[in-house]
Amino acid sequence: MKVVSGAFGGLNLKPVPGKNTRPTSGKVKEAMFSMITPYFNGGVALDLFAGTGSLGIEAVSRGYEKAYLVDKAYKAINVIHENVEKTHHEEQFVVVKSSATEALKSFAEQSVKFDIVFLDPPYRMKITENLIKDMISNQQLNEGAVIVDETDYEVDLSEIGNLSLIKKKDYKDTMVALYQYGGN
Repeated sequence: MKVVSGAFGGLNLKPVPGKNTRPTSGKVKEAMFSMITPYFNGGVALDLFAGTGSLGIEAVSRGYEKAYLVDKAYKAINVIHENVEKTHHEEQFVVVKSSATEALKSFAEQSVKFDIVFLDPPYRMKITENLIKDMISNQQLNEGAVIVDETDYEVDLSEIGNLSLIKKKDYKDTMVALYQYGGN
């Protein structure tokens, strides 16, 4: 597993040991980032269910100022810390050991707002809609924020709040959908 492009391009990332974490494949990650490149405007990234932290690390590598990396598993948090350390830019990352819902509550209390959000929950959870509704009601998305939803089931987030579907692509058992909040 590697950082695909940017300041940390080519950096090898450590995987989470065991079978409880399903990392985004290199092919899907590369395709995902080519889908969202036109919407890269810098700012703050959120990688919920971060696993290895690779999506947030990739966002910072490509120009985002900061990334919040959230996971509730100890093994994942340890790996995220190791991977962030490899970048030699630890100050650009906030690693949080927490459930997604608790992390979002904490970020709301701190008035943290995001410009890009990566949602890749364990497929069995099917909680994407609720997380997005919470983020919108807590005003945690900046105008024009991009949401990247990686799932294994058909979901239409464009019926929530002020989201519009930009692009959707299927990769075998994975669907990646790109949404934008508010205007461009």
